[in-house]
Amino acid sequence: MTNKANRSGSCILAGFAVAAMLSCTTPSASAHEANRRAADANALAMTDGASRPQPQSTRRSVARAEKGPYYVDFRARTAASWGHAFVWYGKTSERAVEVAGLTPAGDTLAYVLGHITFVPSETGASYGDLDPEYLTASYRVYLNEADAKRVFAYIKKLQANSPVWNAETANCTGFIGDIAEFMGLQVPNRWQRPENFVNRLKEMNGGRQMVRLSAE
Repeated sequence: MTNKANRSGSCILAGFAVAAMLSCTTPSASAHEANRRAADANALAMTDGASRPQPQSTRRSVARAEKGPYYVDFRARTAASWGHAFVWYGKTSERAVEVAGLTPAGDTLAYVLGHITFVPSETGASYGDLDPEYLTASYRVYLNEADAKRVFAYIKKLQANSPVWNAETANCTGFIGDIAEFMGLQVPNRWQRPENFVNRLKEMNGGRQMVRLSAE
């Protein structure tokens, strides 16, 4: 978790009155569970083409090998406020994806209080993370198996060590920015909308698709 203002991202609804924030609703934990169950049954099949098994051909097999068998997908989606940033990660030959992101645990009150102080967080899938209808930006990079093990372990560690959410200093863009930085990517200013953050991340890294970590 990053508590430095200059590394924080923007998931706040800046300049609006608290009354306006109160009108923004955050789905309940039961909604999260319902979404996850629905996603397991229906939405996981909606991963983009790079995640789906490709038709058998020498040309496509070579292209996929060059990309690497694993991936991290930096994503942004719509939300009641300024949106949400999170990552998908997994293996290209499998439909199932892992989801990691930083959100306040609870409903509207937790979100509002999170603009004033630290509130308990959740770091898994939240409502809408698996629904392509809400997607506003995506930047997918590929990894070989050895690097994927390191990155996936770091994501799990980051989830375990991110117990709180705060709109200014411990938020969703800061969370995925830490992942991108660990992977050796150039990371933009985190004080911006999730959609802009993901698009800028892709731009700063020239849209590169393959990432190789430096030796430990």
